[in-house]
Amino acid sequence: MNNEQIQTALTDITGETDVTVKHLKLASLCSALFAEHGVELVVVGGSAIEFYTEGAYTSGDVDLCVLKSRDPLTVRLRQEIMGRLAAKGGPRSWQVAGAYLDILGAFENLARTRVRTISAPFGDVKVAPVEELLVERVLVSKYPQDYPPAQDCAKKILAAALEGEVEIDWNEVKRLASTSAYANWSDVKALTDEQAKTIEIRSPYDSVE
Repeated sequence: MNNEQIQTALTDITGETDVTVKHLKLASLCSALFAEHGVELVVVGGSAIEFYTEGAYTSGDVDLCVLKSRDPLTVRLRQEIMGRLAAKGGPRSWQVAGAYLDILGAFENLARTRVRTISAPFGDVKVAPVEELLVERVLVSKYPQDYPPAQDCAKKILAAALEGEVEIDWNEVKRLASTSAYANWSDVKALTDEQAKTIEIRSPYDSVE
């Protein structure tokens, strides 16, 4: 992208009043710029859930990790790329176009399901697998102690998945929750069953012991 294209994109993002659309556009622009340097980014955490639920849950910032990189992503390169966006801060957290954005380390993922792709104004956005996002949020909601915000987040993505708004592999959810990395299958099943009952939809785990 040339400087004129970047400035046009930044003006668009700055003026965007829908928070979720603003975050998606910003993730799209950053992904495009980093891709020019052989760095592929993926949206993770609450930001990924925000995109999956189309704003039913909103994150305070945009969180990305490095999915793969042709060369090491140095601090200098991070600052140079973000400097093209007139971003303030660094080397991992910036304020840009009226929003906050974090570019963290390497993407950690145990899911066997694919990274999803969302079409966006300035280029495609990669998003972490929904199955791991769900299992992770349920774990955070319970350990090391109850954390209601994480449970509320898990309920929102569950509702979207149960209603068919988000494609999800329920078998993969069960597999992940049963691994030693999470070991929270009973909690995942209980919350899934509870949410299905709340929205009056049959739970995918009705017959699972």
